[in-house]
Amino acid sequence: MSSQLSNVVFILWRESVEALLVIGILSAWLSQQDNPLSITKGRRYLWAGVGAGLALALIFAAVLVVLGDSLPDDAQQIYQAVTVLIASALIVQMVFWMRRHGRTLKRDLESALTKAASQESWWSVFILAMIAVAREGSETAVFIYGTLSAGKNDSLLATLGAIALGAALAACTYLLLQLGNRYLSWRVFFRMTEIMLLLLAGALLVTGIDNLVSLDYLPALSGRLWDTSTILPDRGIVGGLLASLTGYRAKPFGMEILVLALYWLAIYFAIRAPSAPIKQAIIAK
Repeated sequence: MSSQLSNVVFILWRESVEALLVIGILSAWLSQQDNPLSITKGRRYLWAGVGAGLALALIFAAVLVVLGDSLPDDAQQIYQAVTVLIASALIVQMVFWMRRHGRTLKRDLESALTKAASQESWWSVFILAMIAVAREGSETAVFIYGTLSAGKNDSLLATLGAIALGAALAACTYLLLQLGNRYLSWRVFFRMTEIMLLLLAGALLVTGIDNLVSLDYLPALSGRLWDTSTILPDRGIVGGLLASLTGYRAKPFGMEILVLALYWLAIYFAIRAPSAPIKQAIIAK
């Protein structure tokens, strides 16, 4: 499996787990209701919302691909470069959103559901499920398109296989996490995947900068600063995977080093800021 497809598997895995997390909270809350008719009706709205969210995400993905393929070559290169940069920004935004809201996610959702139940307004369940799935699905579409734009070497069948593998891993991971801390805690899961996501966001940022430099929209700032390609090239199995996951370049130029250094500096200060509390275990069993 290529490094781009490995990233697709990872992105879909993490995003799907987040969507399943919200769906699981909604479903668990519905199961605790006293009225069996309310449970049945609420679940209908829940799964209708999931279906609507998936439909919206697929429509968005189709628009993203069709729009990119319909552009002339020069505009398509710009479009792909911008998409890669947007994907990088969305990954960072997703990580810090979970750090801010993960602690109170379950409580906030249950509060909204309790209010909806008191008013017998099950459309709130539909909307919450739809937004959760559509949000994660749309972000995943941008991530996957941006990641594949950086490679463009994989067949459609291989890409679909990577998507199916990511979804299957997400389902297995969610079931494992539901068993509790005996196997793997939510806190450990999100902490580990946060690190991997931030590394991937940095790699996509460097790829986007590379594309803008090659299109003469940004200066290189220098020639190649060093050459480690004889030791570890940024292509092939090991080097290619390292490059796609971390932004490693065997022959970097000044702009790449500057952008990557500023990126990690910004991440460091954002994590240390009081407004980004360290995520706690977000699911109270």
